[in-house]
Amino acid sequence: MAASLLASITPALAAPEAWDSKVYNPKPLEGDTVLPMPCGGSMVFRPVQVPGGDAYSDYQITVGGQDQERGFAEGSHPAYVAGSFTDSKAKARYYLIGKYEITEAQYDAVMNDTCPDSKPSQAKRLSKGGVSWFDAIAFSDRYSQWLRQNALKSLPSEDGEAGYVRLPTEVEWEFAARGGIKVSPAEFNERLFPMTGGLNKYAWFAGTQSANGKPNLTGQLEPNPLGLFDVLGNMDEIIFEPFRLNRLDRLHGQSGSFVVRGGNYMTSAEDMRSADRQEVPFYEGATPRRSKTTGFRVVVAAPVLTSQKRLQTLKDEWGKLGAVSAADNAAPVKTSDDPLEDLALLAKASTDPATKARLEKLQTTLRANIAARDDQRDRAAKASLRLGAFLGRKLSDDAHAIDALAKVYKGRVETGGVDDPRAKSYKDELDHEQTVMDGNLRYYADTLIRTAEDYSSDTLRHQREILLVELQGMGLAELKPYVDQYFTHIAAYQKDKKVARIQWLGDWNKLQAP
Repeated sequence: MAASLLASITPALAAPEAWDSKVYNPKPLEGDTVLPMPCGGSMVFRPVQVPGGDAYSDYQITVGGQDQERGFAEGSHPAYVAGSFTDSKAKARYYLIGKYEITEAQYDAVMNDTCPDSKPSQAKRLSKGGVSWFDAIAFSDRYSQWLRQNALKSLPSEDGEAGYVRLPTEVEWEFAARGGIKVSPAEFNERLFPMTGGLNKYAWFAGTQSANGKPNLTGQLEPNPLGLFDVLGNMDEIIFEPFRLNRLDRLHGQSGSFVVRGGNYMTSAEDMRSADRQEVPFYEGATPRRSKTTGFRVVVAAPVLTSQKRLQTLKDEWGKLGAVSAADNAAPVKTSDDPLEDLALLAKASTDPATKARLEKLQTTLRANIAARDDQRDRAAKASLRLGAFLGRKLSDDAHAIDALAKVYKGRVETGGVDDPRAKSYKDELDHEQTVMDGNLRYYADTLIRTAEDYSSDTLRHQREILLVELQGMGLAELKPYVDQYFTHIAAYQKDKKVARIQWLGDWNKLQAP
């Protein structure tokens, strides 16, 4: 009797059969992160790397577009993004974002109380539509709880704290949708991410030549530079925070209903854009608003304050923001040279509450202004390093070309003499190229000296690390030796103030010597 009862319940306790990978990952890519789901399912995520490895680091980008008619909602303005998890292999942090929009199979696996009798078919690869903001939040919560109860070790962690699933913020979504650091700054600010072969290879939009009025299976088209599929078109994608109007250089203070991004299968090709953002009411009548064109994708993130140790670190770093230091000066700053300390002393000594409050507010404002100045300095230093590296590569190419031309000229002279017409032609070309390279070398030296004198070694070292992360992300890792060589020349000049143009040119020539 007991044996018969055990046999009857054993099948119910057996683990669900794993899904066919083509259902949840039809286009595998290097770097995919796969997390398990209920009912034998899986979900694939892509890492979004953000330069800056410190807990207080963030990365400035420009979001929005240039279309004046949509400026009230999509006007271009600066924003900041940061990762949740530390990348131990690079000076960067990252968050995970869904490679595909949530499918019907994945939604059912999380939201249904029981698993279906059979594995999902390919038809269940359709992006899940008809969901409300509350549905997406509920999905994120249930999936997070399931992962923490059943697959905790599969989640990335930060400072010992496991991550969780949630909807992306607007900045997280747009940074990833545009291609993150996989594209150049100029490409990042374009209307669409780089698309080889045109929009119809990357997005489902309105018309018989594309979506034809219906949603499509995930992963049929090409991905964006970060490996995300259908990030534009197919389904509108729900965002975590509420809608706010644009006020030119910032968002307006009123928070409204929820935001959807990226357009859908009923959006025209002309209206497809990375800046697309629409406000959707939370409710329609007495019930949550649901639209057949609205779906979502999720991110994996972590808390900011992960431990008491992290909290103390962040407090210490916050205290340094906007502080006057010797970073950009030849000699250390004395206490009397620090206006922030003077303000603090004046506020402390004041016996008038109103005056004390005004001085403390002035101190906070001054710190914010100094921090903004420091951010601008850092971006300028990084741009100078990038320029110097490209100038150095040009010098390397020029020197190598001149050496090759000189050999051709020498060979012609040995054959026909210096009066040979071909020899004279080579000599004229050689002299011209030498003159051009001499001019480039002078420009390189001027740029190097300005960079070395305008920025401290600590600032340049930190921005070099960020620049290398950006170049790696854009597939330009081959530029690392040029950045390193330029940084070495700067460091030498900062140490001895010696303008060594001939030596610098020799170093560049060696870098690309055959």
